[in-house]
Amino acid sequence: MVVLLATLQAGDSAYGVTIKKEIERRTKREVSRGSVYITLERLERKGFVSSHMGEPTSVRGGRAKRFFVVEPTGLRALGRSLEDLAEMREGLELLPDV
Repeated sequence: MVVLLATLQAGDSAYGVTIKKEIERRTKREVSRGSVYITLERLERKGFVSSHMGEPTSVRGGRAKRFFVVEPTGLRALGRSLEDLAEMREGLELLPDV
């Protein structure tokens, strides 16, 4: 859920590093680049995201970025997960902020 949400938040500039930074900024937790890419690859195999290569840039030594887009199947899966989470939380008194 977190990687899908971060990909949506990053919009047109969603590639591994921006997705990682979005997760860290919003969750205040450090995540490894590898874990983000592994998750993106799994999501792509399931058809939840797709990717395409951008143009090579001199800033990256002539290498291209791999951009990710959340597909409609990913949006549906994310919606179901968020609904499930809301159902699971229902009736629970959450701990106050510490």
